[in-house]
Amino acid sequence: MTFLNPLGLVWFAAAVPIVIFYILKIRHRRVPVATIMFWQQIYQQRRPRTLLQRLRHLLSLLMQLLLLALLVLALGELEWGHFQPRRYVLVLDNSASMNATDVSPSRLQRAKKDAERLVHSLRWFDEMAIISAGTDPKIYSGVTGHRRTLRAALRSIPSTDGPTEVAAAVALARRLLAEHPKGELHLFSDGAFEASEQMVEDPDIWLYRIGGDVGNVGITRFAVRRSLVDPISYEIFIEVANLSDAAADCRLEFRLNEQVLDVVPLALGPEEVWTHVFENATAEGGVLNARIDREDALGSDNQVWAILPRRKMRPVCLVTKDNLFLQSVFEAMPMLKLRVVSEPPKQLADNEMLVLDRQVPQPLPDGPILVIEPRESSDLWEVGEPIQNPLVSNQTTESPLMAHVRLDNVYMPEARKITPLASATILAKSISDEPLYLAFHRPGQGRVAVLSVNLERGDLPLRTAFPIMMSNALEWLSAEGDRFRESVRTGAVVSIDHVAASGSTDTVALGPDGHPHVVDVQNDRLTFGPVDQCGVWTLTQRDTASPPSEGPAGAEDAIRIASNLANHRESDLRAGHEATVDATKPTASSGRRPLWFYLIVAAFTLTMVEWWAYQRRWIS
Repeated sequence: MTFLNPLGLVWFAAAVPIVIFYILKIRHRRVPVATIMFWQQIYQQRRPRTLLQRLRHLLSLLMQLLLLALLVLALGELEWGHFQPRRYVLVLDNSASMNATDVSPSRLQRAKKDAERLVHSLRWFDEMAIISAGTDPKIYSGVTGHRRTLRAALRSIPSTDGPTEVAAAVALARRLLAEHPKGELHLFSDGAFEASEQMVEDPDIWLYRIGGDVGNVGITRFAVRRSLVDPISYEIFIEVANLSDAAADCRLEFRLNEQVLDVVPLALGPEEVWTHVFENATAEGGVLNARIDREDALGSDNQVWAILPRRKMRPVCLVTKDNLFLQSVFEAMPMLKLRVVSEPPKQLADNEMLVLDRQVPQPLPDGPILVIEPRESSDLWEVGEPIQNPLVSNQTTESPLMAHVRLDNVYMPEARKITPLASATILAKSISDEPLYLAFHRPGQGRVAVLSVNLERGDLPLRTAFPIMMSNALEWLSAEGDRFRESVRTGAVVSIDHVAASGSTDTVALGPDGHPHVVDVQNDRLTFGPVDQCGVWTLTQRDTASPPSEGPAGAEDAIRIASNLANHRESDLRAGHEATVDATKPTASSGRRPLWFYLIVAAFTLTMVEWWAYQRRWIS
């Protein structure tokens, strides 16, 4: 028992005047009477009393003193136990597996309900913070003791289709608890995450297990790529896993733009994993969807999506003087409409890409341009002396221009020294730090790629990397065109190259539910995420000068990206252990309000009882 305000106990001195008021003898009035014989008899019966005997209203006095004691204890802020405040950090798992409906209405909603009980049990001087542990760990409420704020933050945590990031959320929680003597970490999860066994054994973490061990069938892997043989064909890899101890039957259905392509019956044994590669051909493209028709506790892993771009002929104008290497590599590319000229044309056709072999017109025309071994300077670069026998020492792997390209040990007997005069991305450079492959962004004018390599004297045209480089360059120069974008897993941050439309525009990312998300645009590169929903995301550009009612741009300006769960860990709803909080541990004080509040209520109740007793004349 502790007093938070010991100075309030001095009010116990008020008991002295209360007792004095009960001891004081009331002065009698003098009244003339005919005889005092009867009064003498009464006086003989009531002889002078002692001090204690004078307290005729003893019960009333005791009630008054009890009332005073309750008020003084309230002023002294009496508190049972140690009054040092505790700090709680509540970590709530809102990953994909928490959407399972094996408990009603879902594991996430049940976890929120159980977590509200912990919030409700806080003492008036305790404090708490709330963190989500889903796709992106986030603090939904800073450290506070206001229960209404904590409950509102808890209810605002959304459900996601992303993987669990419990380890990162726990690390964030530990920082909030650092150097606090009374800190506690409470984790509400179904245990479907890495290192869950270690967290169960960690004495500093109280893990509340939500949900049971329920079986599930889901699509755990999915990938689509273009065929290496047919330019309009695609190869589809899919994996379906039966994550249960019983056999399961289902059908796997493929649809393109909601038109059924194929239906495959599956009979999966316990713990069986089924994989297969399918082929599909389409030049029109669209949304490819694969789904299983089995109803189970988790629905986000029953469907996957992929975006197949429309394949169309790309016009290319090659300016060269008998460079057979360049002409041959472009002629071998499918879906390419090539024209070869010896001098730079004065005008290009619509959407035509320009490839310059050694020749550099002044100034550079607008539009996408690929320059091979420039001999002259321009407003974007300055040409220097030849570099003898350069070796590639460093190349970027993030740019789509270098996808699946390795330039190690490529023989380059001669290359031109290129000094960029504008902002450029260095894709490959030599040991002497000289750029060999550069990319320039020209907002509103088109992109430019420059390769400073002599193709006739080196062995780059004989390497498999060369046609891949040229194919990547054409796709990058065409901005969006028919570029194939692989599906991403939920929880990933999407970063893509994109040329913004001319004028003042605003880029918006719409999730599968239609909710807009913030997109960061820097140097013609769009970044958003992490994506937390399964389905098709749409990035559109809207003219900021147009009225809001006109909405986003047309479909031709939209970029679509498919997002899938495809996560074996999240699909396995069986945690494999009983991870429950120790029932013997006190989680919080059972008092919902400070003790002085109840003392005040008791004092008020006692006052009412005394008044009622006095009115009934129980006190003589």
